[in-house]
Amino acid sequence: MKPELTLLRHKKREGVSTWRVNPPVCIVKHFAKPDNRREIENYRILQSLGIPTPRIIARGEKTLLMEDLSIGAYRLATEKDMNDPAVGVLVAAWYRKLHENGRAYAQTHDLYDESEHISPGNLALIGERTGAKDFPIWPALMEAVPRIREAALALPRTLTYNDFFYGNLALARDGSAALVFDYDLLGKGYVYGDIRNVCSSLGEKAKEAFLAAYGPFDEREAAVDEIVSELIALGAACQKEKFPRWAEGALETIRNWTEEDLMV
Repeated sequence: MKPELTLLRHKKREGVSTWRVNPPVCIVKHFAKPDNRREIENYRILQSLGIPTPRIIARGEKTLLMEDLSIGAYRLATEKDMNDPAVGVLVAAWYRKLHENGRAYAQTHDLYDESEHISPGNLALIGERTGAKDFPIWPALMEAVPRIREAALALPRTLTYNDFFYGNLALARDGSAALVFDYDLLGKGYVYGDIRNVCSSLGEKAKEAFLAAYGPFDEREAAVDEIVSELIALGAACQKEKFPRWAEGALETIRNWTEEDLMV
């Protein structure tokens, strides 16, 4: 029987396409652009550090062949799962392992770091693209950017996932584990950036369970992240052809900043 290919997702701008092959049932992910092929190496890095990932069947220069997480021991998560405290606990276990096992690697390797995108040039682009340059806080924000960048990059680094939502999550059918996949934005950063990213997708009870299961983190990171996360979100939004609705909240937040809010 000739295998059938079904297109599951195509990111035209990034040049990444994901296909289901049947038979045998597996997933093929193809990376047309060199910049996005770092995900192939990211799978190898995580597996070498003992961090759970989908099983890789074969890898090539531009392609990954991997198990289909919609069958077998796992199932793909749904939006409803984001309200389940038990899921919050499982997700916390995956992230804790990522952060604990990835710390030494992040200290010794050159990796993608979101905080490096905080720069006067990128902030100027945000100002032009969104009209934020007319906000009262804008001159003070432009002056503060080097200090904000320095504060963010001074925080301890570990491996960070940076892209949590239910579409990138698989759950063991027996309720024993969670598995986060798609590692195109994997890089190094500070722990709280991931914690905030996860909590933004979870319902209140699931968020409480996640935080309790994850355990303590450095509160200094949360203070810096209040500024950094908004600037990173707006920078990512301004790279898209149409300004996305999910970034409107960040734009409104900086509109209301005062100089006191920029102190880090």
